[in-house]
Amino acid sequence: MSDEHRFVRQLQSQAARKLAARRTGQQPAWFGLGMIGTIGWSVGVPTVAGALLGRWCDQHRPSSHSWTLALLILGLVLGCVNAWHWISAEDKAMHEPKNPS
Repeated sequence: MSDEHRFVRQLQSQAARKLAARRTGQQPAWFGLGMIGTIGWSVGVPTVAGALLGRWCDQHRPSSHSWTLALLILGLVLGCVNAWHWISAEDKAMHEPKNPS
């Protein structure tokens, strides 16, 4: 059996598994872990970016209040809103009726 033939059979097998999972509504465990990672990054990146930008502002524009703390909190809030958006979009996709094909 040639490599191309094996590759085509492997793709067909994966496609069949995906279609079967879509029909039954089941998601693999890796999907949940990937979603946790996506949510973690969507909260973590804006939080760290806010803290770094705030630290830079504190070093270059000293003031009576902490830019680091203010921008860290802003980054955290933006990250949580972003995570909420991801979760609500996935929840909507899971619960909307599937079109039979």
